[in-house]
Amino acid sequence: MLRVLIIAGLASSLLAACGAGRNVAAPETEREAGAVAEREAYAPFSVAFMETDLLSEAIDRAASEDKLVFIDFYTTWCLPCKLMDEDVFTDPAFGRYMNERFVSLKVDAERGNGVNLAALYEVQAYPTLLFVDTRGRVVGKKQGAAYQRELRALGEAALATVP
Repeated sequence: MLRVLIIAGLASSLLAACGAGRNVAAPETEREAGAVAEREAYAPFSVAFMETDLLSEAIDRAASEDKLVFIDFYTTWCLPCKLMDEDVFTDPAFGRYMNERFVSLKVDAERGNGVNLAALYEVQAYPTLLFVDTRGRVVGKKQGAAYQRELRALGEAALATVP
């Protein structure tokens, strides 16, 4: 019986880390502040993320550059989000691909305007990766982590929806 309880506890921890459930925003602790500092240590990414959490700024820029908007919804506690930061968004070739075709926005779904954007787009798991047009309509979506090949295919599919 003890073995079953331990396995159940480990499984629920793994699901939470992978974003299967939504974590309610808690007050910032020293640990969370450290996670933010750790995330910033990886910047700048090869993917050129805008320094804002305002979708309107990203949409205006995308409209002026004739691009779509890519949004990475993340949280500071999300391990798959951190892995994407380390392995996907830092890849120079992938960064060139994304920067040529998309205006990219990195949004903490539990802070600032990110809370509102996550509610607007019904984000339920992290990371959630969205491609939106210049009217804010979703033209591509993936819940969960994606590596370069899958994310590029999703981007290509999103681009194909635009006349």
